[in-house]
Formats: sequence, structure tokens, C-alpha cells
Amino acid sequence: MIRLLRLSAALASAALLSQFPAFSDQYLQRLGGQVDALSRVAEDFDDSAREVGLTREQALADLSGSGFREAHRADMQQVFVRLERARADLQMLRLADPLERLLLPHRLRDPETLAATWGDFRPALPVTGSGFVAAAIGLVLGWLISGLPGLFFHRRQDPLGWR
Repeated sequence: MIRLLRLSAALASAALLSQFPAFSDQYLQRLGGQVDALSRVAEDFDDSAREVGLTREQALADLSGSGFREAHRADMQQVFVRLERARADLQMLRLADPLERLLLPHRLRDPETLAATWGDFRPALPVTGSGFVAAAIGLVLGWLISGLPGLFFHRRQDPLGWR
């Protein structure tokens, strides 16, 4: 019974992890779109600032004095921060192949992009090499993790067989 439970956990882990390469590919595509869109907003802001002889920092500082200006300044500061983080993540994820991305889940950290990717993602049979390798890794991890409770909660065998 325990082995059947462990095998079930290992197979579930394999199925789950086999989807990561395709999911990370879709996330990468969406993140690239986010970087493009945020870059355009940043460029438009910088162009408007230059037209009136200001730097980005000066233009941000100039956005004060009313509730709307303060809110707009905060929004633009958030755009710049998100853009830099997304660019850094995109660069790292593009350099990594789908299996290397298994080691970079912390780079899938843009909540809007992650939610949109998850919302549209449909699991499929992993027919790529990286999908099969990820499934094998998931199978082994699932088997090992499901065996951990047995290390702590196991019955002792009676050497004389009296139980």
C-alpha cells in the first residue's frame, strides 16, 4: 500500500514537473511582451521630459503638488522599477534552456505575467526532450519526497516475528 502511494506521488510529481518547460516558455514570451510594453511607456515618459528640458528624475520630481500628480509619479516610479526587474529576469531566462529554468523559479516573479500565463496555460503531453527529462526528475523527486515520512514513522520489525 505504501509503495502504491509513493508511486502515485512520484507519477503526479512527474506529470506536474513535465509541464514546467512549456509553462516557462509561455511565461518567457509574456514577459518579453511586458518588457516591450513597459519600455514603450518609459520611452514616452523620457521623450516628454526631454521635450521640456528635463531628465527622468527631474520630471518625476516635477510631478508633485496635487493628488493626481503624486499618484502619477508613484505609477511611473513603479513602471521603472518593474521594467528593470522584468528586463533582468528576461535576460536570465533567455540565457537558460528550459531545463536550466527549473533552477530559476525565482525569476518567474512578475505576479501579473505569472497569473496571466497560469490562466491561459493548458497542460499537454511533454513530447520535447526537456519535457521528458523534467518528467523523469519529477518522478525521482516525487518518489524520494514521498518516502521521507517512512524514515520517521516506520514500524519496527519484531526479530522473532511475534507481532
